[in-house]
Amino acid sequence: MPILRSRSSRVATLAAVTAAALLLSGCAAGSSDGAGSDSRTITFGIEGANLGSGHMDIHSTQLDVSSLVLRNSFDSLVAQKEDGTFAPWLAKSWEVSDDQLQYTFTLREDVTFHDGEPFNAEAVKANFDHVVDPETASAQAASLIGYAEEGGYYVDTQVVDEFTVQVNFSQPYAPFLQGVSLPQLGFYSPKVLAESADTLRAGGPDVTVGTGPFILTEYTPDQELVFEANPDYNWPAEGSEHTGTAASDRLVIRILPETSSRLGALTSGEVDVAADITPSMTEQVGDGFDTTTVELPGIPYSLYINEANGVFADPLVRQAFRIGFDLDTAIENIYFGQFDRAWSILAPTTPNSYDPSLEGSWPYDPDAAGALLDQAGWTERDSEGYRVKDGQRLSVQWIAWTPVADDKASLADVIQSDLRDIGFEVVRDVVEPAQYNELYGPRTFDLTDWGFSGPDADVLRSHLHTGGFQNASTVSKPEIDNLLDDAVATTDPAERESLYQQVQQWNNEQVLIVPLYVPSEITVASKAVEGLSFDLYGRASFYGATVSE
Repeated sequence: MPILRSRSSRVATLAAVTAAALLLSGCAAGSSDGAGSDSRTITFGIEGANLGSGHMDIHSTQLDVSSLVLRNSFDSLVAQKEDGTFAPWLAKSWEVSDDQLQYTFTLREDVTFHDGEPFNAEAVKANFDHVVDPETASAQAASLIGYAEEGGYYVDTQVVDEFTVQVNFSQPYAPFLQGVSLPQLGFYSPKVLAESADTLRAGGPDVTVGTGPFILTEYTPDQELVFEANPDYNWPAEGSEHTGTAASDRLVIRILPETSSRLGALTSGEVDVAADITPSMTEQVGDGFDTTTVELPGIPYSLYINEANGVFADPLVRQAFRIGFDLDTAIENIYFGQFDRAWSILAPTTPNSYDPSLEGSWPYDPDAAGALLDQAGWTERDSEGYRVKDGQRLSVQWIAWTPVADDKASLADVIQSDLRDIGFEVVRDVVEPAQYNELYGPRTFDLTDWGFSGPDADVLRSHLHTGGFQNASTVSKPEIDNLLDDAVATTDPAERESLYQQVQQWNNEQVLIVPLYVPSEITVASKAVEGLSFDLYGRASFYGATVSE
């Protein structure tokens, strides 16, 4: 792969995190060689295997790793604090109209993009116009801003004056501030949008151009990204413990898809910080390192059942499937007690939404699962012991994309084995992303899996609303659409909680999403790293981080 190099001489920094971000620091001496030998460079090992597959455009990507990496170059209008409130960032203040249909932001006047272009109201409009442009093919960012070709809430963005911008909605849209706190609604230089929009997905030093504290200066796809500190940066989010330019001159992000490779690079001193460490691997870290675990809000790691395809059209089969494998034992054995078994389609840490009454409501019960399958007519068995009805085997296809972490592979093995015992075949096809999309797009599969973090329960809208961009279950229920629409239209926390609990209870009855475990982002850092902090998603922020000598 060629190395993409910047023609700019500037250097870069990770965007500031919220005032209430968790702080991780250490005081032990750094390594005498490897990454730790230079206190002005900090090196970060990530999984990142799919980043190079067209996921460098912050406005079109749906990958968490893209947010993790690109946050280094992209700031937001506001920052979300740990208590769920918002602090000024690129917007120094904002007002919401009495009818909650207009958000008016007063912008900072001292912000510039990495290429020298000014950040102003025209830049905000250009970026939001880019998000909703059909050619951008945005899904997550468009959802965050409230846009949809049909049934959306976003109307447009209008320039009031040079540093005042107004965003308009057709109805109140409660999650909007949370959306504009995320990197997916960060800001490209208008010059880049005008001249290089067709290369944003590939990314590169002269394309990945934002206002953030780090400037991308080198990019070797599938291998490494090099950021250097933006010398002009002095606009972190209000309350940031670090101010001015980044604490380190250089941030190197190495893409190491295998967990064992990241851990090996960490313990050998080749990287200072490693992300996406599995619970089993944390036992192997040893002394000299700090481990930070942040339980993620949003949708737990789950199985998504496609009710419009095959045997899962029968709710009895869906119910039998859910209680036909021993999830408690699997989670305990695979994750060593570091991850909790999930009971609901929202994690307990999701504010103003989680329904604790669902805990314990669907324990493992193979006898009951068998009885449900009998009731559904799957009473005969073939020569391999699988259930049969009308000459058809009880079989579903589970599609997953590479790479698959060892822990998820182990969990899948347990699910397949337990279900086989009751005569239910699960065929798991692990495929490359392109092949996965060929199956996912037309929904020609029965089952797939992922987790989706987010500190607002509105993440359910993209998964369960008619036409939602992550609606793997092909759900189209007017009653659910109404609940989700009502939830985004109110800012009353109690009312939103009640609405989202109704959605959770509906899924518990209909079994379209089967939550498995509540994931945590596990990051391990050398004790020589100081000033490392974490956002609400558990993603490491390097704006104030250094490596001591």
